Amino acid sequence: MRRPPTLRTIEVFASIQGEGLRLGEPTIFVRLAGCNLRCSFCDTKFAWGRGRARSVADIMAEVRALWRDSPARWVCLTGGEALRQPVAPLIRALRKDGLNVQVETNGTYAPQPEADWYTVSPKPPDYEAHPLFRKKAREVKLVVSRHLTAGAVRAVRRAFPARTPVILQPQGNARWSMRKAVRLLEEASRQGLGNIRIGVQLHKIYGLK
Repeated sequence: MRRPPTLRTIEVFASIQGEGLRLGEPTIFVRLAGCNLRCSFCDTKFAWGRGRARSVADIMAEVRALWRDSPARWVCLTGGEALRQPVAPLIRALRKDGLNVQVETNGTYAPQPEADWYTVSPKPPDYEAHPLFRKKAREVKLVVSRHLTAGAVRAVRRAFPARTPVILQPQGNARWSMRKAVRLLEEASRQGLGNIRIGVQLHKIYGLK
């Protein structure tokens, strides 16, 4: 008998979306285990481990239980790197329940066509993403780390359609990173680069998970 699909999972929880264009919306998060990049500035290093193997049915049961207490129209698959694992069965199950699915990814793996929303966050040193994300990404998020340069912002902006927003996300809401984000935005504006904006980590301001 064929075994049901499983995903190595860190946690499932209800909160609000703290970043990007969906800022402030009630969201159920499914955090998957493992990452292929392991950036030094990552704020979810606890997700680099192996996690716990869970069936799609088990994850769906927890999502439904959370939804009863914290109704949300969106579920966000995050990590780690969500696309390291075969997430298509989970996405299909979530959508069958009438939920919208956002996937947060570093962009190094090909997108799954079933997702409703892709947040792509290219990482140093090359800040490159799979070419299919040119059409699939709803937003591009750049962490304003010590590595990020004006040249990298320019390259990422030019790699995606003008309609796709590029968000400069201060690292951990640190003051130095916020100041750098402003400088990078000003430089991008001087270079004539459009649809670039500054973000924030709202969940950290409100003290939410």
